[in-house]
Amino acid sequence: MHTESSSVVRSNWSETCDSVIREKPKFIKRTRDCLWLSSIETMSNILQGYKFTADKYTEEDGSVTLSLNEMDIVENGQNEHDAVKKLSESILEYANEYYDEYELYSRSSNRKGHLPYVVKALIMDDVDMIGEEIVCHDGKN
Repeated sequence: MHTESSSVVRSNWSETCDSVIREKPKFIKRTRDCLWLSSIETMSNILQGYKFTADKYTEEDGSVTLSLNEMDIVENGQNEHDAVKKLSESILEYANEYYDEYELYSRSSNRKGHLPYVVKALIMDDVDMIGEEIVCHDGKN
């Protein structure tokens, strides 16, 4: 692995940051730990392959329920647009909660796989942008 020592990075912090933003990410080694330092743009590019997908159910009253496949989030709205907006809000709320409780959530077997989607939502930090990323498929009632 192409690592730089943390002491070199620390002594050249500004140059390291400039390099990470303008050139490429860095792997940094500190004793036994290895870290990744990148720009948000790079991380966003890495996460492009992660898509929010939801199963869509039309209820008897005509409302629409969306069930997110990547995380256990379900929302209902008067129509698909309303349900997507609510689901987007819930995704961002959950992402913030996950980050605030990272030590607990990242170690929970049923939540650790949520991390890429959480980071994606945190980087986007916009309900409308998240909503544009949600792909809905007809669910089976």
